[in-house]
Amino acid sequence: MDGNGRWAKERGLPRTEGHKVGAEQVLDVLQGAIEMGVGNISLYAFSTENWKRSPEEVRFLMNFNRDFIRKSRDQLDGLGVRVRWAGRMPRLWKSVAKELQVAQEQTKDNDKLTLYFCMNYGGRAELADAAKALAEDVRAGRLDPSKVSEKTIQKYLYYPDMPDVDMFLRPSGEQRTSNYLLWQSAYAELVFQDVLWPDFDRRDLWRACLEFASRDRRFGGAIPNEELLAMEGDG
Repeated sequence: MDGNGRWAKERGLPRTEGHKVGAEQVLDVLQGAIEMGVGNISLYAFSTENWKRSPEEVRFLMNFNRDFIRKSRDQLDGLGVRVRWAGRMPRLWKSVAKELQVAQEQTKDNDKLTLYFCMNYGGRAELADAAKALAEDVRAGRLDPSKVSEKTIQKYLYYPDMPDVDMFLRPSGEQRTSNYLLWQSAYAELVFQDVLWPDFDRRDLWRACLEFASRDRRFGGAIPNEELLAMEGDG
């Protein structure tokens, strides 16, 4: 969800207005994702680096995200969305964490779409937390370091069952991943759009999905993955 501040600046409005309008787009995009059959989607609501912003903006974003979650959870529940919070507990406002936990509990049995709401999240932070937990298990004798594999590391991520990212979509014209889902995005297709998030809607999501569908995903192989799977099936 990128470009809220620039959207507001272009209109001579305070940055907070950009965040407010951007939030209104979330439900539309999620409804569009459900219509397209998307099973999982993640939103980068607040990064571990966002604490560097002004105290006033941080305070606004904490209050805003807390209120957004509280006000929208019934709608999300009605849409069949399961909410899962990904991020660090330390430093996150207790009131925000509480609303996230309530939303998780209320929507835990939904299966139309899983929304990973990334709040106080950073890709490097997630990997550092995983490394610490893994090291503790090694120290305690619960894990043989010689047996550590990629699958082992995945078990220590915030959500080991979170599927790998297929499409990494970033609006606003920025062309970088900004420390987001580093492990899960190893083979993601990157789609960048110039539209700022407050102007982003399900039509832009549809365009991104069309671009994604046109990509030739090889996953490190020399031939398209579909052909590889077909060859394996013939064997």
